[in-house]
Amino acid sequence: MTGLNENWATLWEAFADAQPDQMAVAVGDHETTWRELDQGAARVATALTERGVGPDTRIAQLMFNCPEYIESAYAAFKVRASPVNVNYRYKSPEIAYICDNAGAEVLIFHGSLADRVDGARASMPTVRVLLQVDDGSPLLDGAEWYHEVRDAAAPAERIERSGDDMLLLYTGGTTGNPKGVMWRHVDLWGALGNTNYRTAGIELPTTPAEVGAVAARLQADGVSPVLMCAPPLMHGTALFLAIGAFVMGGSVVLLGGRSFDPDELWKLVERHKVTQISLVGDAFARPLTAAVTGDGSSAGRDISSLQRIVSTGATLSADQKRLFQAVAPQVTIMDMIGASEGGPYALAVTPPGTEPLETAVFTALPNVVTLSDETGEPLPIGSDIPGRLAASGPQPRGYWKDPEKTAATFPNVNGVQYTAPGDYALIAEDGRVTLLGRGSVCINSGGEKIYPEEVEVAARLHPNVLDANVVGTPHERFGETVTLVCSVREPTDPDELIGSIKEQIADYKAPRQVVFVDEIYRAPNGKADYRWARDTAVAALAD
Repeated sequence: MTGLNENWATLWEAFADAQPDQMAVAVGDHETTWRELDQGAARVATALTERGVGPDTRIAQLMFNCPEYIESAYAAFKVRASPVNVNYRYKSPEIAYICDNAGAEVLIFHGSLADRVDGARASMPTVRVLLQVDDGSPLLDGAEWYHEVRDAAAPAERIERSGDDMLLLYTGGTTGNPKGVMWRHVDLWGALGNTNYRTAGIELPTTPAEVGAVAARLQADGVSPVLMCAPPLMHGTALFLAIGAFVMGGSVVLLGGRSFDPDELWKLVERHKVTQISLVGDAFARPLTAAVTGDGSSAGRDISSLQRIVSTGATLSADQKRLFQAVAPQVTIMDMIGASEGGPYALAVTPPGTEPLETAVFTALPNVVTLSDETGEPLPIGSDIPGRLAASGPQPRGYWKDPEKTAATFPNVNGVQYTAPGDYALIAEDGRVTLLGRGSVCINSGGEKIYPEEVEVAARLHPNVLDANVVGTPHERFGETVTLVCSVREPTDPDELIGSIKEQIADYKAPRQVVFVDEIYRAPNGKADYRWARDTAVAALAD
């Protein structure tokens, strides 16, 4: 079915053999060729093996974007271990939770995060190896320098591996504790390798050497992507997009700064002649368009190499698409519904010179349905009943140590295996998808279900609104009431704002109250933090 049953390290080794001098990754000003990446990862693999790491060991990565991040992930693949992504914004209890839940034995971390690591030690008993990446901070007691460990080791010999080896990818989601998504390498190949080849009309390779040869040929023909990934590597989207670019012979460009800097991104686009930018909705798009349009700080940069802008994970509004079109009329804009658990589920493609679809409207892919909450069965196309978006095809094996959530998210319906992380939507008869939002943050007000995404889209249409979250806050009579938490350009009358939202959606869905904040808090990957929004709203309304 997949054509290959290989660990990704074996495939990356094939890329290194086929194009050793090709740039694999650029992080800020630091560029790494495939030869350098492979040799560095091979040395780290030896060092890990010497410290008892082997198949199925989990290696936690608590790092900002850096060359060591992708190098150590590659090394983990080489020894048949799994990297485990840890959000660098997490505090000690959250770091401890991930490492303990994953049973991580190794933690690789930036020195500036050492205090948090030290505070987590007592609550992550399985961690026995600490490797510190040097960023100018003193060495944590009990840790080893990552660069010294790597440089002292000889490159590991290549070994036989299996496509059944696992990548454990943690997703924070919008509520509850983070969950580890179990991706076998062979299933990732089906999702990121086969899919890319079929889309490009390329015959599926059957050996790793053929994979490397295809990548080298695409690079020689000048059709390989140069991917600028705006989200940080600790976000699953970034790693998956990097893997997809490598398959097509491409290079990956990452921001070197520790906070999102639109000017750095546009500078790197110009320097590396980036062909594709991948971002997460308006949280990334708004500062990017502000920097490059009009008198913005990056206006005038040469971005003529850009061919595609891809967004997933959050809403990319129609007005932001138009702003991108104004400065880069040659680009195709692709807005995508996807998740760490699988997908994509639906696309909204805006070719050059065409008017974008209205915000949050997509077209379902052929393998996508909505599942009824009542019966669990696929709803008929054209139904006006919201259902969970579900896709068949290559997908994970479930959630780590959570069979109950696995059964709910990866249901088998009439012999078809689906992945349905919880996005609710309507699919019209013509295939158009209207995204409603995550069921986990669905608001139940007086028995009516209200999906935040739909209300947020309507709120952002107001000219003064910069960003918005919609949450349910406690109400004595209705259980919950709809509350808008938003940042604005200038003082705005809340009643006028609510009135404008009612022009877009049914009155019962509109917010009953508005909480203004200086800035909407979002994770580094651009995703909404609904726990923060609800806590903020409850606190403001209690004053």
